[in-house]
Amino acid sequence: MNSEKYIGLDVHQATISVAVLDSTGKLVMESILETKAATILEFFAGLRGTLSVTFEEGTWAAWLYDLLKPHVAKLAVCNPRKNALLKDGNKSDRIDAHKLAELLYLNKLSSVDHGETGVRMLRELARSSLTIAKDLTRVMCRLKAVDRSWAIPCAGRDVYYACHRAEWLGKIKEAGVRRRAERLYPQLDMLQYLRQQARRELLTESRKHAITVKLRQIPSRGPIRSALAVALIQTPHRFRTKRPLWAYSGLALETRTSAEYCYVKGGLRRSKKPISIRGLNKDHHHDLKGLFKGAATRASVLPGPFQDFYQRSLAKGIKPTMARLTLARKIAAINANSMEEGRKLRR
Repeated sequence: MNSEKYIGLDVHQATISVAVLDSTGKLVMESILETKAATILEFFAGLRGTLSVTFEEGTWAAWLYDLLKPHVAKLAVCNPRKNALLKDGNKSDRIDAHKLAELLYLNKLSSVDHGETGVRMLRELARSSLTIAKDLTRVMCRLKAVDRSWAIPCAGRDVYYACHRAEWLGKIKEAGVRRRAERLYPQLDMLQYLRQQARRELLTESRKHAITVKLRQIPSRGPIRSALAVALIQTPHRFRTKRPLWAYSGLALETRTSAEYCYVKGGLRRSKKPISIRGLNKDHHHDLKGLFKGAATRASVLPGPFQDFYQRSLAKGIKPTMARLTLARKIAAINANSMEEGRKLRR
């Protein structure tokens, strides 16, 4: 009878450190492999039993996941931010691989989803579009920073337009600073052109997914946001309820409490000490958070059911920031429910 094996991989550019545990958690094998597909598959072909494998999310994670998925029974790509035990004690490739195998054996790993390949093209195009948009924003900020550094008021968007560039460059008296600003304008033009191309490709690819048409029916949700939502969420089946989706999107509140119970007259009672709220969770998908908060901000100013909901929240005395957060949560839940095919997220 074949035994179960738990395998931890510490992946690097040139080598992979491997630690193999048996069904009792005992270390039975250690090895160092070259980071090549043939070498890795040859090693796994020599192992017998039910194989469970884990490695950390990183540069090589997507490639290694697609390579090993058909050859193992269980494959978990773990979140390195939540592997606090890896930081304890000495650190090396061999020790890290052994610790990963132990955590897999104990079922103490938080997995990162890699299972949806049907939207990979859309996902890569979305990443390209978001990256170019961030680069464009960076160049625009640098351009205004040059003017501000010489006490030149530059509110508005006129500083970016081609018809006003000569006027803005003329306000900079220092020749070196003016030459620096001149170098930023070609970068701005090129990135604007690339962003238009990236958005066009993203929209073309999104038309192949029927769910994007359904998402566009949500108020404040245009074609770009609909395509990004499908690309970033991939499938709502990743989330059992709406609360894990909120945490993944950075819309969950982090609370702190201690000494919750006390004895009063010999009886156990819950303490009335208020729970401390420490803000929103910091470990989240930043692009998805920006997507939902941007949709909530736009929905709060456009006539419609979402604006009515926002105004009712303000009438109850809720702060505008918290009202927009609640609205962003509602939009996220509606978005996931619209993407569901068989069931809805539990309310």
